[in-house]
Amino acid sequence: MIEFVRGEVSQLAATHVVVDMGGIGIRLEATPGTIADLRTGDTRQIPASLVIREDAWTLYGFQDREEREIFETVQSVSGVGPRTALALVGTLAAEGLRQAVSTGDERALMKVPGIGKKGAQRILLELADRIGPPANQQAGESPGPDNGVREAVSSGLVSLGWSARDAEAAIREIGQREPDLLNKGPVAVALRAALRELQR
Repeated sequence: MIEFVRGEVSQLAATHVVVDMGGIGIRLEATPGTIADLRTGDTRQIPASLVIREDAWTLYGFQDREEREIFETVQSVSGVGPRTALALVGTLAAEGLRQAVSTGDERALMKVPGIGKKGAQRILLELADRIGPPANQQAGESPGPDNGVREAVSSGLVSLGWSARDAEAAIREIGQREPDLLNKGPVAVALRAALRELQR
């Protein structure tokens, strides 16, 4: 695995940077924020992630290790490839993505090019408890008194193909067993619990 690339920044473009490593130009795809932080001629060490596909080996570069870790975690979501993961990191940044997942903010995710409503819901569902809370929220702390958690869970279940009646039944069951979850969230965790209930 390639941990980082160190060398002289020889070229900056809208979507990538080229680093000269001993006379070899290494191209790294990067977010606009990462590129804006670099200057041609500077010697820099850039955290990197190598993505291998059948038709290409592509290096991605990041501002820091945290951004790279978020990029790699996001790719574990079904249907999210490296380009979409890079767009997520570039549009929301690591902290913005944590905030969106913590609060179940579909709209924030849908601002990212290539992500629609179902994709946003899938990201919220699969990343719950995987990328940590935002900096202004301690681990294990709920995002705040609610609400709209029930409504968000119901809407998410219906958009995933469940009937409104089934959604309401699942929410009722969760409300009896875990009332705090529906009162305080996070939405993504409540949605995952509802899906488990429906799949029993």
